[in-house]
Amino acid sequence: MGYEYLITGLEELHEGVPMRFGYERLLELLEEQMSPSDWALVGVLSRRNDDPAILALMEDDAVRDRLAETSLSEDDFRTQLLYEQGMHSRNRFVRDWFEYNLNLNNVMAAAVCHKHGYAPEKVIVGDNEVAQLLRKGGVAKNANLAAVLPDLKEIIAVSEIQDLLERERHIDALRWQWIDKRVRFKYFEIDNVLAYYLQATILHRWDDLTKEQGERIFREMLADMKRDVHF
Repeated sequence: MGYEYLITGLEELHEGVPMRFGYERLLELLEEQMSPSDWALVGVLSRRNDDPAILALMEDDAVRDRLAETSLSEDDFRTQLLYEQGMHSRNRFVRDWFEYNLNLNNVMAAAVCHKHGYAPEKVIVGDNEVAQLLRKGGVAKNANLAAVLPDLKEIIAVSEIQDLLERERHIDALRWQWIDKRVRFKYFEIDNVLAYYLQATILHRWDDLTKEQGERIFREMLADMKRDVHF
């Protein structure tokens, strides 16, 4: 299904520039004009590790057995399930988006572990090639990892940013660049719509971020970091 009319009617998005079109109105427009099966892909992209579908999986005995065989926390294991579901999507863009974020977050976690002397195996989720390499050799001077992850240096550089909010902004910048590259030579396809949704979500995330909200996010991120590296 082509989306010429939908895409040409949307405002152009720019990294760091707030949307003029309301985010909630954008979601309504996408739901109205996308086919039901394509709109369902937006639902997959918006899913989090506390999604009811993920929580329901955690009730399955086989899934609980899988958790018991790992060294992951339950929260991290739910994240692994989230990535697994996304990487089995019928749409390649969605699959690749989830794998990109899996790799990005795993490298960030491994870099923090390397800095503080913790074992990365306890926080690396998933079982793709990057996850396996990180478990075996960590993130420092890992030639095999650099060969399969071209932007490894950029990710490591972002992981070294001390200000946590600034680090989050740079992480979103990496995501934005990845999206741009993926749809650069595509026009009016479902991938363009999904890319637009993701970039709009990134902008919405930072819209009207107040000092109070920034401090709250900082505290949450610090708590997550402490949990992830088992301080």
